[in-house]
Amino acid sequence: MSIYPSLMLRLISAVLLTSIWVHAWAQGSDRAQMDLPRTQLQAGMHLMQVQVASTGREREIGLMWRKEMPQQEGMLFVFDQPAGQCFWMRNTLIALTAAFVADDGTIVNLADMQPLTDTPHCSAQPVRFVLEMNQGWFAKRGIRAGQKLTGSFFRP
Repeated sequence: MSIYPSLMLRLISAVLLTSIWVHAWAQGSDRAQMDLPRTQLQAGMHLMQVQVASTGREREIGLMWRKEMPQQEGMLFVFDQPAGQCFWMRNTLIALTAAFVADDGTIVNLADMQPLTDTPHCSAQPVRFVLEMNQGWFAKRGIRAGQKLTGSFFRP
């Protein structure tokens, strides 16, 4: 009895299982993630209901494939450590503004981002938080760099 048929059978099984998993992952990754945890943030008197993307996979998908987003909603990207954060709009169908936010809630800088582009938009200094809202949301409310956001994620 040869060991090769058994080894070959295991190899083929592993390849098939990997192929099925990759296919399932790819199918699931082209859908908007709508079931992330939510929190409320505030900019002065303006309230925002935001989904929280805190894992690598959640941050990677972000707001991709969404066709629309209510005006008072957004997504807060949470990183473990402050770092230079850069975002782009691959597979993102709606125009967004990214607010790069320091640990205390101070908006470091804002960047308008166009849909379906790979142009990087980066924080002006290391940050742990990036808040994406519909493009123009901050401007319409007069919210600029230097102003503070409040919410459970930000230290006073």
